[in-house]
Amino acid sequence: MDPSSQSQSPPFPFAPNQNPNPDFFLDPNSYSYSYSYSAPPISDHNPNPNPNPDPSLNHYLSFSVPKKRRRGRSQRNSSASSFRPPLILNNDAPSFVSSRNPSTMAPAQSSKVPDNADEIIMINKEAKTEALIALTAGFPADSLSEEEIEAGVIPVIGGIEQVNYTLIRNHIIARWRENVCSWVTKEMFFGYIPNHYHTLLDSAYNYLVSHGYINFGVAPLIKEKILAEPSKPGVIVIGAGLAGLAAARQLMRFGFKVTVLEGRKRAGGRVYTKKMEGGNRVSAAADLGGSVLTGTLGNPLGIVARQLGEMLYKVRDRCPLYCLDGKPVNPDMDVKVESAFNRLLDKASKLRQLMGEVSVDVSLGAALETFRQVYTHAVNNEEMNLFNWHLANLEYANAGLLSNLSLAFWDQDDPYDMGGDHCFLPGGNGKLVQALSENVPILYEKTVHTIRYSSDGVQVIAGSQVFEGDMAVCTVPLGVLKKGSIKFIPELPQRKLDGIKRLGFGLLNKVAMLFPHVFWEMDLDTFGHLSDDPSSRGEFFLFYNYATVAGGPLLIALVAGEAAHKFESMPPTDAVTRVIQILKGIYEPKGISVPEPIQTVCTRWASDPFCFGSYSNVAVGASGDDYDILAESVGDGRLFFAGEATTRRYPATMHGAFLSGLREAANMAHHANIRSLRMKVDRTPSNAYSSASLLADLFREPDIEFGSFSVILDRKNVDPKSPAILRVTFGEPRKKSHDIAKHDQHSNKLLFQQLQSHFNQQQQLHVYSLLSRQQILDLREVRGGDEMRLNHLCEKLGVKLVGRKGLGPNADSVVASIKAARGNRKPVSTSVSLKPGMSKLKAGIMKRKLIRKAKVVKKSNGPILHANMNGGSATKVPEEIRIEDQVLPDVLVSGKLRSYGRLVETWFTGLQGKIKVNCQIHEWLAFLHQEKKL
Repeated sequence: MDPSSQSQSPPFPFAPNQNPNPDFFLDPNSYSYSYSYSAPPISDHNPNPNPNPDPSLNHYLSFSVPKKRRRGRSQRNSSASSFRPPLILNNDAPSFVSSRNPSTMAPAQSSKVPDNADEIIMINKEAKTEALIALTAGFPADSLSEEEIEAGVIPVIGGIEQVNYTLIRNHIIARWRENVCSWVTKEMFFGYIPNHYHTLLDSAYNYLVSHGYINFGVAPLIKEKILAEPSKPGVIVIGAGLAGLAAARQLMRFGFKVTVLEGRKRAGGRVYTKKMEGGNRVSAAADLGGSVLTGTLGNPLGIVARQLGEMLYKVRDRCPLYCLDGKPVNPDMDVKVESAFNRLLDKASKLRQLMGEVSVDVSLGAALETFRQVYTHAVNNEEMNLFNWHLANLEYANAGLLSNLSLAFWDQDDPYDMGGDHCFLPGGNGKLVQALSENVPILYEKTVHTIRYSSDGVQVIAGSQVFEGDMAVCTVPLGVLKKGSIKFIPELPQRKLDGIKRLGFGLLNKVAMLFPHVFWEMDLDTFGHLSDDPSSRGEFFLFYNYATVAGGPLLIALVAGEAAHKFESMPPTDAVTRVIQILKGIYEPKGISVPEPIQTVCTRWASDPFCFGSYSNVAVGASGDDYDILAESVGDGRLFFAGEATTRRYPATMHGAFLSGLREAANMAHHANIRSLRMKVDRTPSNAYSSASLLADLFREPDIEFGSFSVILDRKNVDPKSPAILRVTFGEPRKKSHDIAKHDQHSNKLLFQQLQSHFNQQQQLHVYSLLSRQQILDLREVRGGDEMRLNHLCEKLGVKLVGRKGLGPNADSVVASIKAARGNRKPVSTSVSLKPGMSKLKAGIMKRKLIRKAKVVKKSNGPILHANMNGGSATKVPEEIRIEDQVLPDVLVSGKLRSYGRLVETWFTGLQGKIKVNCQIHEWLAFLHQEKKL
């Protein structure tokens, strides 16, 4: 199992006025140290929203964004990455210009900006570089993250204050990245950040430190900050994997008394480096679990490695493939089949956009197989074997069968990949585990079987021992939660149970072989082998050469897909015999003798009771929302959850697990602070999950929608003064460059609008306001699009847009009343209902036609307002009739509906009866192909 094989390497710091990536990497060609920075042109899968960018920014914008299917073996053709969640709207809200001219302020700024913040702060001349460094740390380069808005880092969203906060935040991150072995203090910035900006400095610094974006890791100056005597209540960390270790160290630094319970005899969880030894002093360090750091521009574990003085080894891209008879695959055929494979992924991407919500219940495997049957012409056996190798590589990347992966969301985390080279840590990732577990109080062989939680605290039971704490964080793998190995009292909320059930948890196994000497090529790090049986296409399909980093002649063979499950019951001797046969078939025709291995190890991750698999994936019926659901705390801020399956952006990665631990440490400290101030934590009515989750649930089916605005209200209360909650979603592409050019070419607005990132293109940002029903109706009538509506909202009504927490207690009562009013209401939609936590497919769907269907419903107390999807005014519908928008494929109905009546009928059946439509994909594709939509 290899969670790290989809990980990304660290945001390697780059200081102002120097190479953006100054970290050293071991060059495998010369075995010396050299600089390495990957900056290919932006491809069509990562478009720059500004068609005429400033050429001077190209160096900062053009970094690679690896896709899941590129893991294992890099794809030559990177154009096929249209596989990603559709774009919606980009946050155009702050205007990055001086507010000396009030007319240039962002629409979201409703009140007069104080005199002490009426211009852009000029910290230094490296704003572009610092923005990119912040981007690698997971922040939007030029705006606030949703988490920052939730934390209330500034009182009002948008305007000059937000611009200055962002500049200060980016500068603090960049300053620490210059020397990650240091402890950055707030006082370091006093000399050149004016006194009247110190409030923003306090806010940015405190947020970054408390959430683990700076001053984390294992450097001596950072370890010194851990208090010798804890001053805060005791907390329990369940699991000593990377998530648990990260949470434990951070909580210890916050002053909590920490106890870590680990069921194994070792720390690290699914990251395990085993020392293999043989005669003649031959030995090697084999990573049997997480191993490859994919990317050098975002992984905090790379920072930990740097603090340890370790150098990362760049994995070279060349990966030759060998046929069944051991002969190399013809290069021309290799390129041909790989290009065809990429085209099929492109077509499947277009298909899911055309299918809309129905694609939620379709597997990626079904789509690819149908396309292969429809669009591929006669191929020979070798080409088919080569195609199956690429499918195995895809299953390796996702640790799941393609037949189980969601067509709609299998790659939902791709927008957050941060690019860079794939790397090994010489000597194995056990070095990271050892450093992170140092001086952490871990109790080994404590298998937790029961967790009790309430508003008063937690009890964790392991065997006959009971551990009590003020809070606990559960970091066990998703496989353990799926298996029900831990009993929760009370039972977890149904929404969390459903999320656990929906998400997939896949499998990857390995065979590690220590040989007496190296007999394979040392000028490559990977090579592959084809199979003639589709069901065993993942069996020993890829080999990793670890001789360059393991300290000895070590080869590791991977077993993915269906073969990984069969491998669990295969006798180890049979497995090793099969691998040796493959190696002899490749090297003996070259006159190279393949010796018997000195020592071998076969993994069995699915049989491991502490994980029951390898890493998570988005299965059919699931979505990225399920990762968020798994991350939600329960018990009024007493029981928290971390691990790779709780991070939507970085699932199935080592660094995702690590970051989730830092995230939950911040959340736990926040709840502890609230209780220490004797403030009651928000409690949602009749269930255990947070008010944020309840609000998100209500907005899954808003009462009114127009443009990027959505509204929830009590439909039974027709009083114009009755309260409603407005949500504004930012995420659409920004204005074209000719609109930007109208502004001062030397202003920071131009700079930051041009500094667009892949992260910003994908992130959705929600801000809120509490309005009256009449104000909502008036706002909807405003013409001129979202910009004019924002202007009306902020300038005419004087409304401030805030994060969810900024809504205050008044909004909580409104949310509760809306929830109560909806309590007995049946879902109004007859389309395929999204599972709890499921995001609606947005871009692409809105481009298709809407077919309206009338349905008789129970009479209400008044007319129903139905929002025009194009942003126009709402229409009043008679009480007994509701018009519903059904999102259907953009089929040509004029003159052709009858010819494809069965297809359309099947489509409606799939919508209304929630019937899976996999069996109809072939006919659906044939129709779309004829209409030239694919």
